[in-house]
Amino acid sequence: MSGHSKFANIKHKKEKNDAAKGKIFTRLGREIAVAVKEGGPDVNNNSKLKDIVAKAKSNNMPNDTIERSIKKAAGDANSVNYEFVSYEGYGPKGTAIIVDALTDNKNRTAANVRAAFTKGQGSVGPMGCVSYMFDEKGQIIIDKEDFDMDPDELMMLALDAGAEDFADEEDSYEIITAPDDFSAVREALEAAGVPMLEAEVTKIPQTYVDLTDENDIKLITRIIDLLEDDDDVQEVYTNWSDQE
Repeated sequence: MSGHSKFANIKHKKEKNDAAKGKIFTRLGREIAVAVKEGGPDVNNNSKLKDIVAKAKSNNMPNDTIERSIKKAAGDANSVNYEFVSYEGYGPKGTAIIVDALTDNKNRTAANVRAAFTKGQGSVGPMGCVSYMFDEKGQIIIDKEDFDMDPDELMMLALDAGAEDFADEEDSYEIITAPDDFSAVREALEAAGVPMLEAEVTKIPQTYVDLTDENDIKLITRIIDLLEDDDDVQEVYTNWSDQE
């Protein structure tokens, strides 16, 4: 695969998020709460919860914080019910943006998302307006600095577990799976002691848009930053080719 690795983005994102771990942990806590309500608190019998716990660990969420989140969701029948909502729209030069959120107030979230797009001179569109430009895939990123296995062995391990594709990038290895095969591949790598920088089901653009005008870059950065600062927003996906 000649994939477009988001390794640089992940490193930049993680460094930025170090100053805002509380916000990241809040979002992960919501994901844990939804997974527990849907499938129960037993990690071994709830594959969605198991994947989210792995994601939480890759974001350096402490084990006791994870366990408290699970117990809270399992024990509090009156806890807040979060609803999944998704928005689609456009940034500068027609860049595609998808926003996934977990909210207890859809009106508030919709207003905040629309305001973020407007402040970056973008626009929210109807559902389906840009999602066709993305493929939903499981994506696992492995930092070469943290890993010394032979890449061919890693590739065979991933493919044998059900991965669709394997890419040897400059600083990382990237493994792509179908969404339904993601858990099996992640667990096979975990069992083999493979350290994963990031492991999640995500939306990968089919093609990327380069922005060269400084004002366009400023505007799309404003949209993304405002969205990511919103507590309701879980993920922001874009086909902007930002590899800084």
